[in-house]
Amino acid sequence: MMVAGTTAEIIKLSPLMRSLLDSGTPYELWNTAQHVDGLRATLDDLGLPQPDEHFLDPRTQSPLVRSSQVPGWMLRIGFHTLRHRRRLRRTLHAGGRPLVVVHGDTFTTVLGALVGRFLGAPVAHVEAGMRSGDLRNPMPEEINRRVVARLARLHFAPTRREVDNLRRERAKGLVVDTGANTAIDALRMMLGAEHPPIDLPDEFGLVTLHRFEMLRNSAVFAETLRVLKESSPLPLVMPAGDTERRRVEELGLSALFDDRFRLVAKQPYPRFLPILARASFVVTDSGGLQQECGILGRPAAIQRDATESHQGIGENLVLTQLDPDRLRDFLARWEDHRRPSQLDAFHPTEVIMGSLRSEGYVGAEVR
Repeated sequence: MMVAGTTAEIIKLSPLMRSLLDSGTPYELWNTAQHVDGLRATLDDLGLPQPDEHFLDPRTQSPLVRSSQVPGWMLRIGFHTLRHRRRLRRTLHAGGRPLVVVHGDTFTTVLGALVGRFLGAPVAHVEAGMRSGDLRNPMPEEINRRVVARLARLHFAPTRREVDNLRRERAKGLVVDTGANTAIDALRMMLGAEHPPIDLPDEFGLVTLHRFEMLRNSAVFAETLRVLKESSPLPLVMPAGDTERRRVEELGLSALFDDRFRLVAKQPYPRFLPILARASFVVTDSGGLQQECGILGRPAAIQRDATESHQGIGENLVLTQLDPDRLRDFLARWEDHRRPSQLDAFHPTEVIMGSLRSEGYVGAEVR
């Protein structure tokens, strides 16, 4: 069982889902609907089946855009699990050894791990062991990661650093160093598959700002956009969904956008990657995009106070710690941060599949 609810989780689990399909190993995808917009389209674009189980009725699903929505959403998922526990348990235990797979550090990660344990199955955590070192930052991701480490029994850690974190915390079960994040396999699957869906300048910077902690901090969000507008040496392209656009309007920042700082429609992952591939540099608050830039060697400013992923920081990646002067310095010197791509250096999904075979969860070789 794959439990996922965000497009990022779908993307990073997609190489594993594809490998399971290719090996003839059945799996189901259970959807928490943490994200609604784009999730179905992302699965279609990745050539993967739609969810088998919805914790929330598809007719009443709505995306989580405010933290105040989270408690009610979690209660609805808990109620669905309790109400259908016998059927879910039968499904989970029907074909050999049961396993529930979760990814990352979202509320869905925690709920998926709790559901797996409640239904009597071991939990595998992909992207395990990542730590910022500060329980309050990023909030709630750092707490989510530590909770899931207590619940999981298979821990797939991206690097030796994350393995060491789990060893220090005395995580129970099998800890596996996959060498890199599965984002590298997702990138390899999709990069360059399509032409960009929008017209792009010959040279441009790519901007994504969408995290809860960014959008709810009006002063930091507004200052970030103003620094980008004033200091970028290249035209900027900023894909934005409805939530980000509403925030721009609420804060009276619409006048910042023009032909040189373009606000464009948010794109599904396979259509976003060709934009990333052509960007000269990136400014983002996204942990996933941070990892992808690290893999590609793309210069990127990580507009966050702290990060749980340390690969590439100090090399092609600059952690701004929300300091506007650090962001200005990156924009002035972005070319100094170019690094070679490591896209072909690691194959973490192969490592995960090998471990699942060794543990008896997968019987056939991947074709």
